Amino acid sequence: MNTKLQPSLGPLHLWGIAVGLVISGEYFGWSYGWGAAGTLGFLVTTALVAVMYAAFIFSYTELTAAIPHAGGPFAYSRRAFGPTGGLIAGLATLIEFVFAPPAIALAIGAYLNVQFPALDPKIAATGAYIVFMGLNIAGVRIAATFELLVTILAVLELLVFMGVVAPGFSFSNFVLDGWAGSSEFSGAAVSGIFAAIPFAIWFFLAIEGAAMAAEEAKDPRRTIPLAYISGILTLLVLAFGVMIFAGGVGDWKALSSINDPLPQAMKTVVGEQSGWLHMLVWIGLFGLVASFHGIILGYSRQFFALARAGYLPQALAVLHPRFHTPHRAIIAGGLIGIAAIFSDGLINLQGMSLTAAMITMAVFGAIVMYIMSMLSLFRLRATEPGLERPFVAPGYPLVPAVALVLALVCLVAMAWFNPLIGSVFVAFMLIGYAYFLLTARQRAAAPHDILLERA
Repeated sequence: MNTKLQPSLGPLHLWGIAVGLVISGEYFGWSYGWGAAGTLGFLVTTALVAVMYAAFIFSYTELTAAIPHAGGPFAYSRRAFGPTGGLIAGLATLIEFVFAPPAIALAIGAYLNVQFPALDPKIAATGAYIVFMGLNIAGVRIAATFELLVTILAVLELLVFMGVVAPGFSFSNFVLDGWAGSSEFSGAAVSGIFAAIPFAIWFFLAIEGAAMAAEEAKDPRRTIPLAYISGILTLLVLAFGVMIFAGGVGDWKALSSINDPLPQAMKTVVGEQSGWLHMLVWIGLFGLVASFHGIILGYSRQFFALARAGYLPQALAVLHPRFHTPHRAIIAGGLIGIAAIFSDGLINLQGMSLTAAMITMAVFGAIVMYIMSMLSLFRLRATEPGLERPFVAPGYPLVPAVALVLALVCLVAMAWFNPLIGSVFVAFMLIGYAYFLLTARQRAAAPHDILLERA
């Protein structure tokens, strides 16, 4: 059985994957944070999360360059903490990458509904899954080239958005009732700052997924660090720019619970019939498509890596005989995502929209994975000082410690404000652990992988 991925991606492709995985977070999802914290409160939340991500990426890149493996965090934690550590990181990453795409697909449906009111957003979301699963199956170089093109268009479109709405920006609009719906800072504002954490994380969620393309990268020890560092800088500029400009063009409260805040913000400035607005809706879809398409690539590699190592059924590690892509893993994640799109009744108990619930579930997975990755960095520095590290985390141990502490704060806040979804997340992890306990022989029979073994 062929389980060897083919290296064919250069640094520009990897930048496109790193930014493309995330860039839909600049188009939608984050504005739910305004509903929890207000514009000023959410600005504080985003600043804290941005510090965490900057520290995380500069530290995580050390792991990615040293252990270029399709499993990404699973491989680092498996090497640092053994099979159980690999399981925790692998399952958390899988939950992150399986639950983020349904939220993005629903946003694609919402954007299309602006142009075609008769089109059911859920039907459009399902269609998006079918189209982009097919494109991912067709080949990683084709998929990565497409990802690069749509990412470039999406970045340019965000810059155009900021330029078009800039004449209508008013600082007084942005700060009006900016502390959790109040003009004064209070205990409610502090609570809102922590409650808004998952939506600030959505600005940057999944950038770590570029690590899952490491086996398919040419010279990953050089290209992955370039992609990550340039990627996080790109996203920091776009996240703060989009949030501030959108919040200052009118009543920000009208944008705080919808899936298409940018078209609605632009409509306030240029009117419903403006060509700029229609351009934003159509080209804005590229931002959503870039992340949706890229995360399908990410979840498929995580399914593939876990299956290849015996943590999931071996059938998911089979590559397509013609395209050499993990087609079964792509389809498996897609079926779960489509089921999530039609699962409204499962999340009504917490009073969240389906999109907000999917975002929150994905963020739980991400935060656990971030914690495991930083713990793995510290562990490997102690146990494998001789490991070749083409990129070394700057400011060690302070920088990774900052990322770890902020990630722990985020996890506690997430659990406090989202107990139901947190419980569902824990249930998924326990189910995965039960499967792990029952399949020791399956892991023992898996192909040997030196990158997963402790030195």
